[in-house]
Parts: sequence; C-alpha cells; structure tokens
Amino acid sequence: MTRLALHNYYRSSTSYRVRIALAMKGLDYDYVAHHLRHGEHLEPPFRALNPQGLVPALVLEDGSVLTQSLAIIEYLDETHPEPPLLPRDARGRARVRMIAQMIACDIHPVNNLRVLTSLRTLYGAGDDDVAGWFRHWVGETFGPLEKILAESPHTGRFCHGDVPGLADICLVAQVANNQRFGVDMTPYPVIARINAACLDLPAFTKAAPQNQPDAE
Repeated sequence: MTRLALHNYYRSSTSYRVRIALAMKGLDYDYVAHHLRHGEHLEPPFRALNPQGLVPALVLEDGSVLTQSLAIIEYLDETHPEPPLLPRDARGRARVRMIAQMIACDIHPVNNLRVLTSLRTLYGAGDDDVAGWFRHWVGETFGPLEKILAESPHTGRFCHGDVPGLADICLVAQVANNQRFGVDMTPYPVIARINAACLDLPAFTKAAPQNQPDAE
C-alpha cells in the first residue's frame, strides 16, 4: 500500500475542489503537478493514468485511479465519512448536489482551459473575447444561484446550513477562477459572503492555488 497521489495543476478549479476535500478530511497525499499550459497532461505517462488527459486524477493506495472531481470527492466522503461533505437527509443531499452541479456541470464545461483554447485556435478569439465568453457563462448560472441561495431557508453561513460541504467546495473553486477573468462579484453578495466564510477555514486556505508547490 502506498500514499494517495493527486495528479493536478495548481490553477485547475477541479483540482482545487479535490485538494479542499482532502484537506477537510485531513488526508495526506503526494502532490504530482502537470502544467496544463505546457501540455504535460497530454503526454503518454499521464494518459496512461487518465486516457482523457484531464486533471485531477487521484491514485489510491492500491494503485487504482479515480478521475472526475465530483466522483473523487464523493468517494472520499464515503470512505472517510468525517467530517461529512453531504447532509444526512436525502433532500439536503439533493440540494447540495444541485448547487454543486450548477457550477460543475453548467459553468465549468464551457469555461475550462481546453474550451477557451479552442475559442482562440479554432475561431480566432482574442483575450477580450475569451474573457467576455467566460464572464457570460458565469453570469448565466451565478445569477440564478444567487437567487436560490438568497431565498432559501436552508442557506446558512455556507451554501447549506452552517457547515461547509460539497457545494461550498465547488463555489470557492469557481470564484477563484472568476478572479482571473475579472468577474464582477457585486451582483452576488450571498455567494461572495459564503466564499469569504470558506476562505477563513484552514482547509480552504491550504488548498488554495497560490499555496501549491507549482504555483507561479
């Protein structure tokens, strides 16, 4: 048996999600960096781990590999149940997954690095066009998400109650990405408040992009 190994990139929001979960669970792991802008994730050694060539990939103690950040996080929550990242009740779990998937399934797939790169290479988009695209798709989800969080009695200090979990992990990683593209957070005061509350916690700070060994 060996230690967990996380193959990731410091600025990848999906990698950031998994780092937060690992930190919240108090799990030690080997940090393996793959520079996405240099294409290291597309080279044969990493493709052997994850044929998709995407980070993160978590190598478990027995050598098996998990990919896709939400699947990894739910695996960690099931195998290391304290502290829980999902509520105990079915309706609460569904609400937390709903919020997480609004970010992970509606924002990230159209705003990840390979899509933004394709806008440049296939369609000649410039920096302003790419940033505008990014901000547009954030707004399409953050507007409704702000309304959901502001109006729900289940919203507390965090997305669901007063304990951080899966939804907050996704929210914080997305807000970190937003900062690189100049997303105005003024229209989203509840999201901004929850993000700030999360960043006060050691696990979120430890996992932050700027605190990783490959940070530039």
